[in-house]
Amino acid sequence: MTTLDMTFVRARFPAFAVPGLADKAFFENAGGSYACAPVIDRLTRFYRERKVQPYAPYAAATAGGAEMDEARARLAAYMGIGTHELSFGPSTTANTYVLAQAFRRALLPGEAVVVTDQDHEANSGPWRRLGEEGVEIREWKIDPATGHLDPERLKPLMADGRVRLVCFPHCSNVVAEINPVAEIVALAHAAGAVTCVDGVSYAPHGLPDVAALGTDIYLFSAYKVFGPHQGIMAIREGLGMHLPNQGHWFNGETLYKRFTPAGPDHAQIAASAGIADYFDALHDHHFGAETDARKRGVKVHDLMRAQEVAVCQPLLDYLSDRNDLRLIGPADAARRAPTVAVDLGRAAEPVSVALAARGINCWAGDFYAVRPLTAMQVDLTRGVLRLSMVHYTSAEDVARLIAELDEVL
Repeated sequence: MTTLDMTFVRARFPAFAVPGLADKAFFENAGGSYACAPVIDRLTRFYRERKVQPYAPYAAATAGGAEMDEARARLAAYMGIGTHELSFGPSTTANTYVLAQAFRRALLPGEAVVVTDQDHEANSGPWRRLGEEGVEIREWKIDPATGHLDPERLKPLMADGRVRLVCFPHCSNVVAEINPVAEIVALAHAAGAVTCVDGVSYAPHGLPDVAALGTDIYLFSAYKVFGPHQGIMAIREGLGMHLPNQGHWFNGETLYKRFTPAGPDHAQIAASAGIADYFDALHDHHFGAETDARKRGVKVHDLMRAQEVAVCQPLLDYLSDRNDLRLIGPADAARRAPTVAVDLGRAAEPVSVALAARGINCWAGDFYAVRPLTAMQVDLTRGVLRLSMVHYTSAEDVARLIAELDEVL
């Protein structure tokens, strides 16, 4: 089995050579990962050489437009979708809000939307607000002891055939258990509903094969996937062209413009091609050349996940062995993203401050996951300590974290 070359990986993230960061262990990746060098280089080049209105008939504008198109095409290919089925927006929260406005106009009286109490508020609040417009909102509840989202609990919510949309996370940003997306999508489709999956907390751990998952909508944030601050949305063509256009009326026939009400951030879209540059470099270094981007994506995904599972498990074992705290989510690293939230039974913020003083950069709070934490009876005034990793997190980082936790807990 191929293992991740950490020297190769870290050399592609300038942050690891920056004074003040290089000597720290970074465990706040779920809040936003470090940017990889290709993204930084592309963003710098765009502002230096191409900061003009793209697509005009002169060299700088043509190059800028081509790079924006490249980002869309290459990321879509990694995810197994058509280039026109991928669009950018200022954030996943904004993208979800725009989608909710489209569904508000498309849903008929008596139709319902299912949401969960496992989500970050971005994939919950915009949909719940449709209830103010007369749409019936049905809540798919987690197990309050474990945070688990059981597909069996979804079935009765859809039994009357009136549900048209099911919104749920690929994994929660505090529970972190990886939900069986393809299974849930199949259940929803069989009941006549479409699906919207919040992938913000999953995509940093390997871009998903959206076509294989079968979901109608998939959302994630580029700034948590080693890129710039943009929201990325994949939407199936049939659904996207059926929903009311939310962009300029004269762009209504272009799918990737239908859910972009304002002018896009040209530079950040262009820089997002650097994410694909990095994934290509990872693939070629570890596996050699491969022309099929979807196959490259699967291998890179599995490579990253294997590293994360290996480094996360010792931390889960350590936390599980303590009787003075509550580990949120599964204790098996293979079942979860490496985003580890801990209820300390006391205020978590001072612990994150103490860890920062010891060279461990992490944070504490509710992380906009107020609904799942409330459902699990976590005191929001105390919050949780969150320790989040990605593939560039080393075993040495985790060992250092555990040693410092022994001192501050």
